[in-house]
Amino acid sequence: MSTATSTETSTSIKTSTSTSTSTNANANATTVDAPPSSPLFEPTHLGSLPLKNRLVMAPMTRNRASATGVPEPIMATYYAQRASAGLIIAEAATPNAVGATYPNIPAIHDDTHVVGWRRVTDAVRDAGGQMFLQLQHGGRVGHPETTGHHPLAPSPVPLPDTIYTPSGHQESVVPQEMTEKQITSTVADFADAARRAVDAGFSGVEVHSANGYLLHQFLSDATNLRTDGYGGSVANRIRFTVEVVRAVAEAIGPERVGVRIAPGVTANAMREDDIDAVYPALVGELSDLGLAYLHVVFADPDQPLFHTLRAAWPGTLIANPALPWPGPLPADGGRAAGERLLDAGADLIALGRSFLANPDLVARMRTGAPLNPIRDAHLMYVGGETGYTDYPTLA
Repeated sequence: MSTATSTETSTSIKTSTSTSTSTNANANATTVDAPPSSPLFEPTHLGSLPLKNRLVMAPMTRNRASATGVPEPIMATYYAQRASAGLIIAEAATPNAVGATYPNIPAIHDDTHVVGWRRVTDAVRDAGGQMFLQLQHGGRVGHPETTGHHPLAPSPVPLPDTIYTPSGHQESVVPQEMTEKQITSTVADFADAARRAVDAGFSGVEVHSANGYLLHQFLSDATNLRTDGYGGSVANRIRFTVEVVRAVAEAIGPERVGVRIAPGVTANAMREDDIDAVYPALVGELSDLGLAYLHVVFADPDQPLFHTLRAAWPGTLIANPALPWPGPLPADGGRAAGERLLDAGADLIALGRSFLANPDLVARMRTGAPLNPIRDAHLMYVGGETGYTDYPTLA
Protein backbone atom coordinates (compact mmCIF):
# COMPACT_ATOMS: atom_id res chain seq x y z
CA MET A 1 0.00 0.00 0.00
CA SER A 2 1.35 3.43 -0.92
CA THR A 3 1.09 6.25 1.55
CA ALA A 4 -0.99 9.39 1.16
CA THR A 5 0.23 12.89 1.90
CA SER A 6 -2.20 15.32 3.49
CA THR A 7 -2.33 18.89 2.18
CA GLU A 8 -5.56 19.90 3.93
CA THR A 9 -5.85 23.15 5.86
CA SER A 10 -6.95 23.50 9.44
CA THR A 11 -10.56 23.65 10.54
CA SER A 12 -12.40 23.27 13.83
CA ILE A 13 -14.89 20.47 14.41
CA LYS A 14 -16.11 18.56 17.44
CA THR A 15 -15.05 14.91 17.29
CA SER A 16 -15.37 11.82 19.38
CA THR A 17 -12.63 9.20 19.37
CA SER A 18 -12.75 5.44 19.46
CA THR A 19 -10.18 5.00 22.19
CA SER A 20 -8.87 7.03 25.09
CA THR A 21 -5.46 7.36 23.46
CA SER A 22 -6.76 8.95 20.25
CA THR A 23 -5.58 12.26 18.88
CA ASN A 24 -7.62 14.74 16.87
CA ALA A 25 -6.90 13.69 13.29
CA ASN A 26 -9.13 16.47 11.99
CA ALA A 27 -6.51 19.10 12.83
CA ASN A 28 -5.53 19.43 9.17
CA ALA A 29 -8.84 18.63 7.48
CA THR A 30 -10.72 20.63 4.86
CA THR A 31 -14.40 21.44 5.11
CA VAL A 32 -16.42 20.67 1.97
CA ASP A 33 -19.69 22.48 1.34
CA ALA A 34 -22.65 20.32 2.37
CA PRO A 35 -23.68 18.70 -0.94
CA PRO A 36 -27.14 17.81 -2.17
CA SER A 37 -28.41 14.25 -2.03
CA SER A 38 -26.57 11.68 -4.09
CA PRO A 39 -27.28 8.21 -5.51
CA LEU A 40 -24.25 7.07 -3.49
CA PHE A 41 -26.43 7.15 -0.38
CA GLU A 42 -29.44 5.34 -1.80
CA PRO A 43 -30.25 1.89 -0.37
CA THR A 44 -29.92 -0.93 -2.85
CA HIS A 45 -29.39 -4.71 -3.06
CA LEU A 46 -26.54 -7.01 -3.97
CA GLY A 47 -28.60 -9.93 -5.18
CA SER A 48 -30.84 -10.66 -2.20
CA LEU A 49 -28.48 -8.88 0.23
CA PRO A 50 -29.83 -5.48 1.32
CA LEU A 51 -27.29 -2.64 1.32
CA LYS A 52 -27.79 0.64 3.18
CA ASN A 53 -26.03 2.64 0.46
CA ARG A 54 -23.89 2.20 -2.64
CA LEU A 55 -20.56 2.80 -0.89
CA VAL A 56 -18.26 -0.19 -0.47
CA MET A 57 -15.24 -0.31 1.83
CA ALA A 58 -12.52 -1.77 -0.39
CA PRO A 59 -10.19 -4.50 0.92
CA MET A 60 -6.95 -3.07 2.36
CA THR A 61 -4.07 -5.00 3.89
CA ARG A 62 -3.42 -3.69 7.43
CA ASN A 63 -1.24 -6.42 9.03
CA ARG A 64 -3.09 -6.69 12.34
CA ALA A 65 -3.59 -10.47 12.44
CA SER A 66 -1.47 -12.87 14.49
CA ALA A 67 1.72 -14.41 13.12
CA THR A 68 -0.33 -17.49 12.17
CA GLY A 69 -3.00 -15.50 10.37
CA VAL A 70 -5.69 -15.48 13.06
CA PRO A 71 -7.68 -12.22 13.10
CA GLU A 72 -7.04 -10.36 16.35
CA PRO A 73 -9.86 -8.77 18.42
CA ILE A 74 -8.75 -5.28 17.35
CA MET A 75 -9.78 -6.18 13.80
CA ALA A 76 -13.36 -6.66 14.99
CA THR A 77 -13.30 -3.13 16.40
CA TYR A 78 -11.83 -1.69 13.20
CA TYR A 79 -14.41 -3.20 10.89
CA ALA A 80 -17.39 -2.60 13.19
CA GLN A 81 -16.46 1.10 13.30
CA ARG A 82 -16.92 1.21 9.51
CA ALA A 83 -20.19 -0.77 9.35
CA SER A 84 -22.10 2.21 7.92
CA ALA A 85 -20.66 1.25 4.51
CA GLY A 86 -23.20 -0.47 2.33
CA LEU A 87 -20.77 -3.39 2.05
CA ILE A 88 -17.39 -4.11 3.61
CA ILE A 89 -14.98 -6.30 1.66
CA ALA A 90 -12.52 -7.49 4.30
CA GLU A 91 -8.81 -7.47 3.60
CA ALA A 92 -7.19 -10.31 1.72
CA ALA A 93 -7.03 -13.65 3.51
CA THR A 94 -4.88 -16.44 2.17
CA PRO A 95 -6.47 -19.79 1.27
CA ASN A 96 -3.32 -21.77 2.13
CA ALA A 97 -0.01 -21.29 3.91
CA VAL A 98 2.20 -20.92 0.85
CA GLY A 99 -0.04 -18.15 -0.51
CA ALA A 100 0.69 -15.72 2.34
CA THR A 101 2.30 -12.46 1.29
CA TYR A 102 3.48 -10.37 4.26
CA PRO A 103 3.78 -10.79 8.04
CA ASN A 104 0.60 -10.65 10.11
CA ILE A 105 -1.90 -10.91 7.28
CA PRO A 106 -5.03 -12.97 7.99
CA ALA A 107 -5.73 -16.42 6.63
CA ILE A 108 -8.77 -18.66 6.19
CA HIS A 109 -7.50 -22.22 5.91
CA ASP A 110 -7.93 -23.73 9.37
CA ASP A 111 -10.39 -23.71 12.26
CA THR A 112 -8.53 -21.05 14.26
CA HIS A 113 -8.93 -18.63 11.38
CA VAL A 114 -12.66 -19.31 11.25
CA VAL A 115 -13.00 -18.58 14.97
CA GLY A 116 -11.04 -15.33 14.65
CA TRP A 117 -13.03 -14.13 11.66
CA ARG A 118 -16.30 -15.03 13.40
CA ARG A 119 -15.49 -12.38 16.02
CA VAL A 120 -15.16 -9.86 13.21
CA THR A 121 -18.33 -10.76 11.33
CA ASP A 122 -20.37 -10.88 14.56
CA ALA A 123 -19.18 -7.38 15.46
CA VAL A 124 -19.98 -6.00 12.00
CA ARG A 125 -23.40 -7.66 11.96
CA ASP A 126 -24.18 -6.30 15.42
CA ALA A 127 -23.29 -2.84 14.08
CA GLY A 128 -25.68 -3.28 11.14
CA GLY A 129 -23.12 -4.01 8.43
CA GLN A 130 -22.69 -6.50 5.59
CA MET A 131 -19.39 -8.20 4.86
CA PHE A 132 -17.57 -10.24 2.20
CA LEU A 133 -14.04 -11.66 2.55
CA GLN A 134 -11.40 -11.30 -0.13
CA LEU A 135 -9.44 -14.47 -0.95
CA GLN A 136 -5.89 -13.86 -2.13
CA HIS A 137 -2.88 -16.05 -2.99
CA GLY A 138 0.31 -14.03 -3.30
CA GLY A 139 2.10 -16.18 -5.84
CA ARG A 140 5.57 -14.70 -6.34
CA VAL A 141 4.70 -12.00 -3.76
CA GLY A 142 5.85 -14.02 -0.76
CA HIS A 143 8.99 -15.11 1.05
CA PRO A 144 10.12 -18.29 2.85
CA GLU A 145 10.91 -16.32 6.02
CA THR A 146 7.28 -15.25 6.22
CA THR A 147 5.52 -18.45 5.17
CA GLY A 148 7.99 -21.28 5.77
CA HIS A 149 7.42 -22.25 2.13
CA HIS A 150 9.01 -21.39 -1.19
CA PRO A 151 6.72 -19.14 -3.26
CA LEU A 152 4.75 -20.67 -6.13
CA ALA A 153 3.91 -18.81 -9.33
CA PRO A 154 2.91 -19.50 -12.93
CA SER A 155 6.56 -19.15 -14.00
CA PRO A 156 9.96 -18.63 -12.31
CA VAL A 157 9.81 -14.86 -12.78
CA PRO A 158 10.77 -13.13 -9.51
CA LEU A 159 9.29 -9.96 -8.09
CA PRO A 160 11.84 -7.30 -9.14
CA ASP A 161 11.54 -5.55 -5.78
CA THR A 162 12.37 -6.29 -2.18
CA ILE A 163 9.59 -7.72 -0.02
CA TYR A 164 8.77 -7.10 3.62
CA THR A 165 9.41 -10.07 5.95
CA PRO A 166 9.43 -10.52 9.75
CA SER A 167 13.04 -9.28 9.81
CA GLY A 168 12.46 -6.36 7.44
CA HIS A 169 12.87 -5.90 3.69
CA GLN A 170 14.68 -8.69 1.85
CA GLU A 171 15.42 -9.51 -1.74
CA SER A 172 12.66 -11.49 -3.39
CA VAL A 173 13.27 -15.10 -4.31
CA VAL A 174 12.71 -16.80 -7.66
CA PRO A 175 9.36 -18.59 -7.33
CA GLN A 176 8.84 -22.22 -8.22
CA GLU A 177 6.80 -22.81 -11.37
CA MET A 178 3.54 -24.46 -10.37
CA THR A 179 2.93 -27.96 -11.61
CA GLU A 180 -0.51 -28.88 -12.90
CA LYS A 181 -1.03 -30.87 -9.70
CA GLN A 182 -0.23 -27.76 -7.64
CA ILE A 183 -2.61 -25.72 -9.77
CA THR A 184 -5.38 -28.23 -9.15
CA SER A 185 -4.75 -28.30 -5.41
CA THR A 186 -4.68 -24.49 -5.26
CA VAL A 187 -8.07 -24.33 -6.97
CA ALA A 188 -9.37 -26.73 -4.32
CA ASP A 189 -7.83 -24.58 -1.57
CA PHE A 190 -9.75 -21.54 -2.80
CA ALA A 191 -13.01 -23.52 -2.74
CA ASP A 192 -12.31 -24.79 0.77
CA ALA A 193 -11.41 -21.28 1.95
CA ALA A 194 -14.74 -20.02 0.60
CA ARG A 195 -16.61 -22.65 2.62
CA ARG A 196 -14.70 -21.62 5.73
CA ALA A 197 -15.52 -17.97 5.06
CA VAL A 198 -19.23 -18.77 5.04
CA ASP A 199 -18.75 -20.78 8.24
CA ALA A 200 -17.07 -17.67 9.71
CA GLY A 201 -20.18 -15.60 9.03
CA PHE A 202 -19.32 -13.79 5.81
CA SER A 203 -22.13 -13.18 3.32
CA GLY A 204 -19.74 -14.07 0.50
CA VAL A 205 -16.20 -13.88 -0.84
CA GLU A 206 -14.27 -11.90 -3.41
CA VAL A 207 -11.74 -13.79 -5.55
CA HIS A 208 -8.70 -11.52 -5.94
CA SER A 209 -7.45 -11.61 -9.53
CA ALA A 210 -5.77 -8.21 -9.35
CA ASN A 211 -2.87 -6.10 -8.07
CA GLY A 212 -0.05 -8.43 -9.05
CA TYR A 213 -0.95 -11.50 -6.98
CA LEU A 214 -1.17 -15.10 -8.19
CA LEU A 215 -4.28 -14.98 -10.37
CA HIS A 216 -3.16 -11.70 -11.92
CA GLN A 217 0.25 -13.25 -12.57
CA PHE A 218 -1.41 -15.96 -14.65
CA LEU A 219 -3.21 -13.32 -16.74
CA SER A 220 -0.05 -11.43 -17.74
CA ASP A 221 2.31 -12.59 -20.48
CA ALA A 222 5.12 -10.88 -18.55
CA THR A 223 4.76 -13.19 -15.53
CA ASN A 224 3.18 -16.21 -17.22
CA LEU A 225 5.71 -17.77 -19.60
CA ARG A 226 4.13 -21.23 -19.59
CA THR A 227 3.77 -23.33 -22.73
CA ASP A 228 1.13 -25.73 -21.39
CA GLY A 229 -2.65 -25.28 -21.16
CA TYR A 230 -2.28 -22.43 -18.63
CA GLY A 231 0.00 -20.19 -20.70
CA GLY A 232 0.54 -18.64 -24.10
CA SER A 233 -2.82 -17.71 -25.58
CA VAL A 234 -5.34 -15.43 -23.89
CA ALA A 235 -7.70 -18.38 -23.48
CA ASN A 236 -5.00 -20.31 -21.63
CA ARG A 237 -3.87 -17.41 -19.43
CA ILE A 238 -7.40 -16.70 -18.18
CA ARG A 239 -8.00 -20.40 -17.49
CA PHE A 240 -6.69 -20.46 -13.90
CA THR A 241 -8.82 -17.52 -12.76
CA VAL A 242 -11.87 -19.06 -14.42
CA GLU A 243 -11.24 -22.43 -12.75
CA VAL A 244 -10.82 -20.80 -9.33
CA VAL A 245 -13.98 -18.73 -9.66
CA ARG A 246 -16.03 -21.68 -10.88
CA ALA A 247 -14.80 -23.89 -8.04
CA VAL A 248 -15.61 -21.21 -5.45
CA ALA A 249 -19.05 -20.64 -6.98
CA GLU A 250 -19.78 -24.37 -6.89
CA ALA A 251 -18.63 -24.52 -3.26
CA ILE A 252 -20.80 -21.75 -1.80
CA GLY A 253 -23.17 -20.64 -4.57
CA PRO A 254 -22.43 -18.07 -7.28
CA GLU A 255 -24.62 -15.44 -5.60
CA ARG A 256 -22.01 -15.33 -2.80
CA VAL A 257 -19.00 -14.79 -5.10
CA GLY A 258 -17.43 -11.63 -6.50
CA VAL A 259 -14.27 -11.20 -8.60
CA ARG A 260 -11.76 -8.36 -8.50
CA ILE A 261 -9.74 -7.37 -11.57
CA ALA A 262 -7.23 -4.58 -12.25
CA PRO A 263 -6.64 -4.12 -15.99
CA GLY A 264 -3.27 -2.48 -16.55
CA VAL A 265 -2.58 -1.77 -12.88
CA THR A 266 1.16 -2.00 -12.19
CA ALA A 267 1.06 -2.90 -8.47
CA ASN A 268 3.74 -5.40 -7.45
CA ALA A 269 5.68 -4.65 -10.64
CA MET A 270 3.01 -6.04 -12.94
CA ARG A 271 3.01 -5.38 -16.66
CA GLU A 272 0.22 -6.20 -19.10
CA ASP A 273 0.52 -5.59 -22.83
CA ASP A 274 -2.85 -6.89 -24.04
CA ILE A 275 -5.52 -5.81 -21.56
CA ASP A 276 -8.01 -5.11 -24.36
CA ALA A 277 -7.84 -8.80 -25.28
CA VAL A 278 -7.46 -10.42 -21.84
CA TYR A 279 -10.16 -8.73 -19.81
CA PRO A 280 -13.11 -8.89 -22.22
CA ALA A 281 -12.29 -12.57 -22.68
CA LEU A 282 -12.11 -13.16 -18.92
CA VAL A 283 -15.32 -11.27 -18.21
CA GLY A 284 -17.02 -13.13 -21.04
CA GLU A 285 -16.10 -16.48 -19.50
CA LEU A 286 -17.43 -15.40 -16.09
CA SER A 287 -20.51 -13.54 -17.23
CA ASP A 288 -22.89 -16.50 -17.33
CA LEU A 289 -22.04 -17.89 -13.87
CA GLY A 290 -24.54 -15.72 -11.98
CA LEU A 291 -21.88 -14.17 -9.74
CA ALA A 292 -22.59 -11.51 -7.13
CA TYR A 293 -20.42 -8.84 -8.73
CA LEU A 294 -17.41 -7.80 -10.77
CA HIS A 295 -15.06 -5.36 -8.98
CA VAL A 296 -12.88 -3.19 -11.25
CA VAL A 297 -9.85 -1.49 -9.66
CA PHE A 298 -8.89 2.06 -10.72
CA ALA A 299 -11.95 2.25 -12.95
CA ASP A 300 -11.90 5.21 -15.33
CA PRO A 301 -15.09 6.20 -17.18
CA ASP A 302 -12.95 8.02 -19.77
CA GLN A 303 -11.37 4.73 -20.88
CA PRO A 304 -13.13 2.61 -23.53
CA LEU A 305 -12.22 -0.62 -21.71
CA PHE A 306 -14.40 0.34 -18.75
CA HIS A 307 -17.42 0.64 -21.02
CA THR A 308 -16.53 -2.61 -22.81
CA LEU A 309 -16.47 -4.47 -19.49
CA ARG A 310 -19.68 -2.79 -18.31
CA ALA A 311 -21.46 -3.88 -21.49
CA ALA A 312 -20.15 -7.44 -21.17
CA TRP A 313 -21.03 -7.85 -17.49
CA PRO A 314 -24.73 -8.60 -16.87
CA GLY A 315 -24.73 -8.19 -13.10
CA THR A 316 -23.59 -5.80 -10.40
CA LEU A 317 -20.44 -3.83 -11.19
CA ILE A 318 -18.38 -2.38 -8.33
CA ALA A 319 -16.03 0.37 -9.50
CA ASN A 320 -13.01 1.59 -7.54
CA PRO A 321 -12.28 5.14 -8.81
CA ALA A 322 -8.89 6.01 -10.22
CA LEU A 323 -7.99 8.50 -7.48
CA PRO A 324 -4.46 9.93 -7.15
CA TRP A 325 -2.01 7.17 -6.16
CA PRO A 326 0.30 7.77 -4.47
CA GLY A 327 -0.59 11.21 -3.25
CA PRO A 328 -3.34 13.01 -1.38
CA LEU A 329 -6.97 12.09 -1.78
CA PRO A 330 -9.36 14.73 -3.11
CA ALA A 331 -11.05 16.77 -0.39
CA ASP A 332 -14.35 14.97 -1.01
CA GLY A 333 -12.75 11.55 -0.47
CA GLY A 334 -13.74 10.38 -3.94
CA ARG A 335 -17.42 11.31 -3.88
CA ALA A 336 -17.41 13.16 -7.21
CA ALA A 337 -15.39 10.41 -8.89
CA GLY A 338 -17.80 7.83 -7.55
CA GLU A 339 -20.80 9.73 -8.85
CA ARG A 340 -19.20 9.92 -12.30
CA LEU A 341 -18.78 6.16 -12.29
CA LEU A 342 -22.40 5.64 -11.28
CA ASP A 343 -23.40 7.84 -14.21
CA ALA A 344 -21.18 5.70 -16.45
CA GLY A 345 -22.93 2.48 -15.42
CA ALA A 346 -21.35 1.29 -12.17
CA ASP A 347 -23.72 0.02 -9.48
CA LEU A 348 -21.55 0.35 -6.35
CA ILE A 349 -18.47 2.44 -5.57
CA ALA A 350 -15.51 1.02 -3.62
CA LEU A 351 -13.28 3.40 -1.67
CA GLY A 352 -10.18 2.39 0.28
CA ARG A 353 -8.11 5.09 1.96
CA SER A 354 -11.16 7.27 2.59
CA PHE A 355 -12.71 4.53 4.74
CA LEU A 356 -9.36 3.77 6.34
CA ALA A 357 -9.12 7.25 7.88
CA ASN A 358 -12.84 7.91 8.36
CA PRO A 359 -14.86 5.31 10.26
CA ASP A 360 -17.96 7.44 9.60
CA LEU A 361 -17.14 8.21 5.96
CA VAL A 362 -20.76 7.87 4.83
CA ALA A 363 -21.95 10.51 7.32
CA ARG A 364 -19.08 12.85 6.44
CA MET A 365 -19.81 12.57 2.72
CA ARG A 366 -23.54 13.13 3.25
CA THR A 367 -22.97 16.35 5.16
CA GLY A 368 -19.80 17.70 3.56
CA ALA A 369 -17.93 17.38 6.84
CA PRO A 370 -14.11 17.40 6.67
CA LEU A 371 -12.23 14.16 6.25
CA ASN A 372 -9.46 12.94 8.53
CA PRO A 373 -6.01 12.99 6.96
CA ILE A 374 -4.31 9.61 6.69
CA ARG A 375 -1.46 8.90 9.11
CA ASP A 376 1.08 7.58 6.66
CA ALA A 377 3.35 5.98 9.24
CA HIS A 378 0.61 3.69 10.55
CA LEU A 379 -0.75 1.99 7.45
CA MET A 380 1.03 -1.37 7.51
CA TYR A 381 3.50 -3.48 9.50
CA VAL A 382 3.21 -1.43 12.68
CA GLY A 383 0.33 -3.12 14.52
CA GLY A 384 -1.69 -1.58 17.31
CA GLU A 385 -4.55 0.91 17.44
CA THR A 386 -2.70 4.05 16.33
CA GLY A 387 -3.78 4.93 12.83
CA TYR A 388 -6.14 1.96 12.89
CA THR A 389 -8.99 2.15 15.40
CA ASP A 390 -8.35 5.61 16.86
CA TYR A 391 -9.42 7.83 13.95
CA PRO A 392 -12.06 10.24 15.33
CA THR A 393 -15.71 10.31 14.31
CA LEU A 394 -18.07 13.27 14.15
CA ALA A 395 -19.66 14.16 17.49
